[in-house]
Amino acid sequence: MIKLLIFDLDGTLLNTLEDLTDSTNYALKEFNFPTRTIEEVRNFVGNGVAKLIERAIPNGRENANFEKCLEVFKQNYAENMNNKTAPYAGIINLLQTLKSKNYKIAVVSNKFDIAVKGLCARYFADLVDIAIGENEKAGIKKKPAPDTVNQVLKEFNISNTEAIYIGDSEVDIMTAKNSKMDCISVTWGFKDREFLIENDAKMIVDSPDEIINILDSLAR
Repeated sequence: MIKLLIFDLDGTLLNTLEDLTDSTNYALKEFNFPTRTIEEVRNFVGNGVAKLIERAIPNGRENANFEKCLEVFKQNYAENMNNKTAPYAGIINLLQTLKSKNYKIAVVSNKFDIAVKGLCARYFADLVDIAIGENEKAGIKKKPAPDTVNQVLKEFNISNTEAIYIGDSEVDIMTAKNSKMDCISVTWGFKDREFLIENDAKMIVDSPDEIINILDSLAR
């Protein structure tokens, strides 16, 4: 019986792409690097902000200004992450319905931890029970490693067979596999259906309501 839903954040619950693009380009401009399109940034996200900046700047981590550019991005994003970000259509209703059905709800993200907690508090308030972001300095590996998912399971004392992971990317599919749990892949985020199928998605939904349908069918 499923008791816990573990959601990815960017591209699954929140459309953060425009704010991520704006902060990426702000940081790039600070060092006179070429800016990136929103579609380029769409393909850069999913593995944390360090990887985003590595992919965005010339020569990646070999660039002498990589760390400085990353810090400028983090500071700018922390100040501007709510400018254009919003929940996807139907997400608030989905979370409210899940809570009414007594599911526990968690968010795990490769975005830095303070941003994840801040965004969840702002947009979802008491609809999310726990939110965990990237914190590798504490020895917690980011997705697709299972560390953050295992942290959630431990917090609720729930087994991986009693949880489902929900995300929009290949990173999420691999995270679920590494956590030995089923994955629901969503098509409204940063990756399309064809890409998800190519990356071994098993359950794919086009709207939040379909998540409820899947859970109801599993509960029968």
